[in-house]
Amino acid sequence: MAVTTDRPGTPARLLRRASEASEAPLHHVTAEAAGWEYLTFEAHRLQPGLGLRREADDQEVLILALEGRVSVRAGARFYEDVGTRESVFDGPPPGAVLVAPGTGIEVETAGGALLALGSAPGGEPKVTRLIEPGDVFAESRGSGNTSRRINHVLPPDGEAGRLIAFEVFTPGGNWSSFPAHKHDTQDPPRESYLEEIYYYRFARPSGFAVQRVYTSDRSLDDTLTARDGDLVLVPRGYHVVAAAPGYDCYYLNVMAGPTREWRFTVDPEHEWLMDWDPTKPKT
Repeated sequence: MAVTTDRPGTPARLLRRASEASEAPLHHVTAEAAGWEYLTFEAHRLQPGLGLRREADDQEVLILALEGRVSVRAGARFYEDVGTRESVFDGPPPGAVLVAPGTGIEVETAGGALLALGSAPGGEPKVTRLIEPGDVFAESRGSGNTSRRINHVLPPDGEAGRLIAFEVFTPGGNWSSFPAHKHDTQDPPRESYLEEIYYYRFARPSGFAVQRVYTSDRSLDDTLTARDGDLVLVPRGYHVVAAAPGYDCYYLNVMAGPTREWRFTVDPEHEWLMDWDPTKPKT
């Protein structure tokens, strides 16, 4: 039987602006605050010489050095100089560390860093490991004004318990997450339930993108303007993004649900525009 989340109770505030407080995280949205069950997300701008600490709990944690470099201590393991770029638009994929549930974490940076953490209740397998830039498959997806580039940082076939993560680079004027699709129903093998966040950056800070999140019955139908540093929650429904012309767009997708399968349903009204094959093997 399919299990759907298309029900009342989803929070209306899907767009979250970054905190302007110098000592605060840019974002810290717990699963409880988001109104869902699995996914928590944090973003931090760490100043040089500073860091953060996280006590051991039941969460699997993915640490991404989006900009700058960090050192990560996860229990007895130590990963030095994790990170590859000064901007998300520069160079190779980011360095990342996946940390198993029940593991304390310490992160430090000598030169400053933009850090993202996704977490969710631990699943199987429970593993701590370094994700090297060379481990990340880069894919070109779509065509014409729907073309974009994807970094498969922690794909469904990667070793992890619960989390999935991708980076998406969309040229200004192009559409992304296209055609509109949804994954709010646990109905294998057709669709899997996944909670999702979009964390936005733009090559020019004045850039913006428009994101629509909607259900077939329009009980949810929000069109949001995401600016540099903003976070968008996708609790249910179809979703799609358009980057403003002239403003190259980056977003980090982090997802979590009961299973690590990215199976989705394309909006039937727009399925004829599907120009990429989600079942194609990644090599």
